[in-house]
Amino acid sequence: MSFPVRFHHVSLSVADLDAQRRWYAGALGFTEVVEEFEVPEAGVRTAVLQTPDGTRVELIERAGSARTQTFTDPMDVLRAQGYGHWALEVGDLDDAFARLTGAGAQPVWPPADAVQLGARFGYVKDPEGNLIELIQPAVSREPGR
Repeated sequence: MSFPVRFHHVSLSVADLDAQRRWYAGALGFTEVVEEFEVPEAGVRTAVLQTPDGTRVELIERAGSARTQTFTDPMDVLRAQGYGHWALEVGDLDDAFARLTGAGAQPVWPPADAVQLGARFGYVKDPEGNLIELIQPAVSREPGR
């Protein structure tokens, strides 16, 4: 039996909350702070950020946390099960890729054609190495669109 669901947010563990907040705001438009809280006894600080269209990311900093694995590309990440990347839809992939890499993102997979005819994709890593897929959907060719 199914029930209605809708995407709410993705959560990323980060080493430097303040630096990542600045990058996600400046590079991707996550400028609205939806929620902030701290759990001092656990050494945790968190911020939920949102874009004007409602897309959300939760950045969580925990004192002493460390990246246990690093991945060179989207295929390499498949060596481990669980979270691999998160994807953002963009209107102009080449522009988004150039802007993000200009803002400090590491290029991982340059813009390329996707499996879906007319769609394109590319990958970058944020300044701390979290993998982000950028997807430019195919343009609809249906009458009236």
